Order: sequence, then structure tokens, then C-alpha cells
Amino acid sequence: MKIYTKTGDTGKTSLLGGKRVSKADLRIDAYGTVDELNSFIGLLRDQEINQKRESLLKEVQDRLFTIGATLATEPGKENVKRPDLHEEDLVLLEKEIDEMESQLPQLKHFILPGGHPVVSYCHIARTICRRTERCVIDLMEIEVVDETIVKYLNRLSDYLFVLGRLIAQELGVEEVTWKPRI
Repeated sequence: MKIYTKTGDTGKTSLLGGKRVSKADLRIDAYGTVDELNSFIGLLRDQEINQKRESLLKEVQDRLFTIGATLATEPGKENVKRPDLHEEDLVLLEKEIDEMESQLPQLKHFILPGGHPVVSYCHIARTICRRTERCVIDLMEIEVVDETIVKYLNRLSDYLFVLGRLIAQELGVEEVTWKPRI
């Protein structure tokens, strides 16, 4: 099978289930943004400091593929075989967040992104995750979408924020807090 099919040359693509839609459709935007997020999680996973987190980050990537498949499925086509997202997936992120936070000083101020490239990658992934969440919520306003997806994305953005803080600590990078001019 060739990678190019030419079926998208007119600006349309197929959902799982067969329905053809515009590539500008909210559903396509939502799962396309999931794909973008997944690519940045891959970039994070590839960083040497994340070797000990490689398994978890791969798990996150697997769940993002699950979310993408769910969003790429034509509404009403429940017979399409695809993986599911479970509450346990949320619990896993929450446990990881709690474990990381137990190693960090209490957060008292907003933190400016940056300080080291890997910390910045965490913040970029976090903001893409937030955008992904907004895209899915936009889609939810016109179609039924599994609420677990939004919960997972919300939790994942929290995980990425805390991961950035932990990596900064591991690298000995001082967190720069936001001090507003008042």
C-alpha cells in the first residue's frame, strides 16, 4: 500500500466508518491537534533526562493514539473496532502528578516557561495539550464526544506542567517566577 492515495487532493478526507468530510472539519482539527501533541510527547520522550520516564511517555502516546482514533471515528459508527480510553488512564496520570509534586517545593507563584530546552519542550507540549483540549470542547458543542477525552487532556496538561517543574529541579535549573508590575 502506498502512503499517498490522492483521495485527499480535493480537501476531503475519510473518517473511520467511511464518511467523507472537509479537512477543515472540527473533528479533523481535533484529531490533527492530538497528532501534533503526540509528536511533541515523542520529542520529550527522546530527551536523555526522560529515559526513566520513557515507558510512561510511551503510554501517554498510546493513549493519544486512542483519542485520535476515537475522534476520527464517524459518529454513530460504534461497530468500528478501536481502542478505548478508561478512567484508569486518568488515575495513572494523577498518581504520577502526585508522586512528582511530592518531590517539589510548593508552588506559590506563576512560573515563566523556559530555563532549559527540555523544560521548554514540556511547556510547549502543555500548551499544545491545552489547545487540543479546546479543539475537542469545540467539537463537543456540536457532536457527542466521550467526556473522558477532555478529562484526560486536562490531566495530561497538568502532568506536563509538573513534569517541567521536576525536570527543572533535576537539571538544577532555577524556576523563574512571574512578578507582575503593579
